[in-house]
Amino acid sequence: MLYSELSVSEARFTINVKEGVVELEGKESFVDKHLEKFEEIFKIAVKEAIARGMEPGPALRDPTIPTLPSKEPPAQPVDIADQKEKPSTSTRHTPRSVPTIHPIPVDLKAGENKVGLRDFYAEKKPTNHYEKVAVFAYYLNKFNKLPEVKFGEILSCYEEVNEKKPSILDIVKNSLRYKGWLEQGSEKYSARLTISGENFVKFDLPAQGKPAQPSPT
Repeated sequence: MLYSELSVSEARFTINVKEGVVELEGKESFVDKHLEKFEEIFKIAVKEAIARGMEPGPALRDPTIPTLPSKEPPAQPVDIADQKEKPSTSTRHTPRSVPTIHPIPVDLKAGENKVGLRDFYAEKKPTNHYEKVAVFAYYLNKFNKLPEVKFGEILSCYEEVNEKKPSILDIVKNSLRYKGWLEQGSEKYSARLTISGENFVKFDLPAQGKPAQPSPT
C-alpha cells in the first residue's frame, strides 16, 4: 500500500508508505482519543509494505517489526594479492631469424667436354626464378657431377650469369612444394634435381627454340 488516507468530519490522517510521510490534521482531543487506532493502522501499513517487498521510509519503520534480511549476497573479502597487476598472458611473436646464405665457389666455366654455365643459361632462357634454379641445379648435376646442390652454389650460379639473386630459401622451398623440380637434400640447405625437373630443363626449355646441348654421358 503506497498511500492510505483516513478522513472523518473532525480529522484527517494520511500515510505515504513509500515516502515515509505521515500527516495528521484535526483537533487535539480527537487525536488523543483515537491515538491507539492510528498506531494500529500505522503497523498494518508497514507490514503490508514489507509483504509487498517495499522498504518503508525511515519515518514509518516500526522498531517492533523485525527487518527482513537482504537478498543480496554478502560482500566477498578482497584478496590484496589479486589487486596486484597480473602479468600479461599475451604472447609476443619475435621475428623469425632468417639465416644468411653466402655464395659457395664452384667451377662454372667452360672446359674440355664441358659447356660453360653462361652459354647453357643463354640457351635455355629461363624466365623466372623457379626455372632459373632448375637450370642451375641441372647444370651442377649433369656437368659438375654433383648429386646434390647447395643453396650457396646456386647463388654462385646467379653471380656467374649476372642475375639478381632472390631469397633462395623461399624460392627453393616453393619449388619443392609447388613445382616438384627439386627435392630436399641430405643437408639442411641442399636440394636434389628430380626426374620431373630434369625433364623440364632438358625437353621444355627453352619454351620456343632449339633444344639444349645434350649433357655429357
